[in-house]
Amino acid sequence: MKLRDHLRAARQRLREVANPDSTPDLEAELLLAHALDVSRSFLYTHPEQEIPYPRAEAFQALVQRRIRGEPLAYLIGEREFWSLSLQVNPDVLIPRPETELLVEAALERLPQNRSLRVADIGTGSGAIALALARERPHAAVLGTDISPAAVETARGNARRLAIGNATFSLGAWCAPLEGAWDLVVSNPPYVAEDDPHLQRGDLRFEPRGALTPGPDALAAFRAIGAEALERLAPNGWLLFEHGDMQGEDVRDLLASTGYSEVTTRPDLAGRDRVTLGRRPA
Repeated sequence: MKLRDHLRAARQRLREVANPDSTPDLEAELLLAHALDVSRSFLYTHPEQEIPYPRAEAFQALVQRRIRGEPLAYLIGEREFWSLSLQVNPDVLIPRPETELLVEAALERLPQNRSLRVADIGTGSGAIALALARERPHAAVLGTDISPAAVETARGNARRLAIGNATFSLGAWCAPLEGAWDLVVSNPPYVAEDDPHLQRGDLRFEPRGALTPGPDALAAFRAIGAEALERLAPNGWLLFEHGDMQGEDVRDLLASTGYSEVTTRPDLAGRDRVTLGRRPA
């Protein structure tokens, strides 16, 4: 079969099982480009090219895995976040567009051209840490994670993107942080372990420990909030991403822990998404 025939057949198969949020035509192109190790533009400029059997077989296997629900990002091994092409795998969460609001809120509190210390707790692929480090090259950014595989993934992304002011350490929550920090940011696990959403879509394939802290959905916020308060410099900021129904709970938690100027920023849909507080001077 020619390239265009493989692509046409894959598009049709993916359309038959597509949900409203999926883009089957684009997914077919990305999977074929990955299987052939070529760019998407190659698919349009060489539609008559015959595909060698091993490559065609690999492509069909990828399409079948996608039909079974495996995340596209894991199948092709990458996801774009903040205009950074990040390598991802089943050891880390897939970076999501809504998390860019957390990066925006952090950057608003990180002056340019100043030496700053910034920590990303539960860094996963390093998406947040690397975005902040790219935008604030004078800042020293440290990402922490309890997963050795996640730390290695983040380090690999930093090397590949040549972002030298981001480093990554293995450790639970804020344990690796020494000295005083200007800003701490985190997108921690915040889904209760019995939440039915964990059995749907991409979440079925992502690392469970990065999604849920257990029966208490606020457990990670509570732990990080207390630990960060001891490590933040006076007037330093703590920022959390959280679920759209958790804004009030996270605000109450930060205020009761001792943070001031506690507020929540909504996402583009008007839902609570990022809550932040400041360590009093």
